[in-house]
Amino acid sequence: MKNFIISTLVLTVTLLIYPNKVLAQSELDFYNIIENVSSDRIEEDITILANFGTRHTLSDTLSKSRGIGAARRWIFNSFKEISEQCSDCIEVSYQKNYVEPDGRRIIKPVWINNVIAIQRGTKYPNRYIIMSGDIDSRISDPNNYTEDSPGANDNASGMAGTIEAARILSKYNFENSIIYAGLAGEEQGLFGGKGLAEYAKEQGWEIIGILNNDMIGNIRGVDGVIDNRTFRIFSEPVPPTETERERKRRRFYGGEVDGISRQLARYIHANVKKYMPEMNPKMIYRLDRFGRGGHHRPFNDVGFAGIRIMEAHENYTQQHQDIRIENGIAYGDVLEAVNFDYANKLTAVNAINLASIAWAPPAVKELAIGGIVEDSAKFKWTKLKDDDIKGYRIYWRDTTSPTWDNSRFVGNVSEAVLKGIVIDNFFFGIATVGKNGIESPVVFPNKIFRN
Repeated sequence: MKNFIISTLVLTVTLLIYPNKVLAQSELDFYNIIENVSSDRIEEDITILANFGTRHTLSDTLSKSRGIGAARRWIFNSFKEISEQCSDCIEVSYQKNYVEPDGRRIIKPVWINNVIAIQRGTKYPNRYIIMSGDIDSRISDPNNYTEDSPGANDNASGMAGTIEAARILSKYNFENSIIYAGLAGEEQGLFGGKGLAEYAKEQGWEIIGILNNDMIGNIRGVDGVIDNRTFRIFSEPVPPTETERERKRRRFYGGEVDGISRQLARYIHANVKKYMPEMNPKMIYRLDRFGRGGHHRPFNDVGFAGIRIMEAHENYTQQHQDIRIENGIAYGDVLEAVNFDYANKLTAVNAINLASIAWAPPAVKELAIGGIVEDSAKFKWTKLKDDDIKGYRIYWRDTTSPTWDNSRFVGNVSEAVLKGIVIDNFFFGIATVGKNGIESPVVFPNKIFRN
């Protein structure tokens, strides 16, 4: 309720300052999405997941009440129940991969079973934006698959948030498809994400991006900081799939911090600032935590945009720990350490961005930039064939700025000139604007032309 009140006040003030502002058809829907996310439902789902005892990738698959098998069947059925309430608007299935022992964290053969729930887009069913949480959990010994490993925050919180996002967004229709994914095998080597990313490539899916949620429920850091508003968005600078030619071109034209994953991070940052101004999104210019990994990485590895959304202040006594008390410190990833209202906020962050991207028109494939030794920046691109596109917006920023700070709507055209703006002093990009007022993520120039 607090989020809704703050957001409504912001909207009211905006209308007072700009009385002629025309709201996009779905703009008020964003505030409704935020309001409808339920802390109680998230708490209930996290509790159920934690009470499976262990969700270790190698744990029991036959029990109805314990182990990863019971957990994934419950997740599958949760998505099915949501689908039934929206006239089967969500397709629920398993996507699985067989993994042989590797002598490290896969000590016996195992099927990695992901739960995939697809809400098909009405116009672009083969374009997907993904939200993911991890099914599995672990304790101190990564190969101990029998002892209790509740994994309440890591990562029942992200999985519960993904289910809750499906509950909320299943009430809407979108032009692009949304995938709500429960990925397995994360703690054993990111196997679930790897399997789904490879499957997406094989199927020819156009992945707009993946929002990987891994630990979204802790507000009390090991450093003593308590913070229920700040969260981190991790993103890599450029795709690992770039060619040698692209790498060499970057040296002369820039783009070291402007890869597709970084643009996705900026998109999320901007939407949160607009619709949830009480929150403090913090973009981290790094693939993941120092020397660590998450389930967005396998998607990055094959060239898809992907970011990690997570809490700002981790508590390492509650990650990958045997449940115990040692020197007066309680160790273990247990329910008592999860802040469900904070998990609510980060779930809302995901939901509004899933909705925004799913409602947005496609981004342009190529953006050519020119204006070398001139007093104007020039742009050319191929217009998209979509009657719901209003036009295109050129963005630019100082080369040291993390965010797109300046923009100009240039209409439904295929080229534009920013007179008086010297190309050497800024970075530029373009977004497609829908008639509903919603924009695609920004595309950084990927071609150069000379007049």
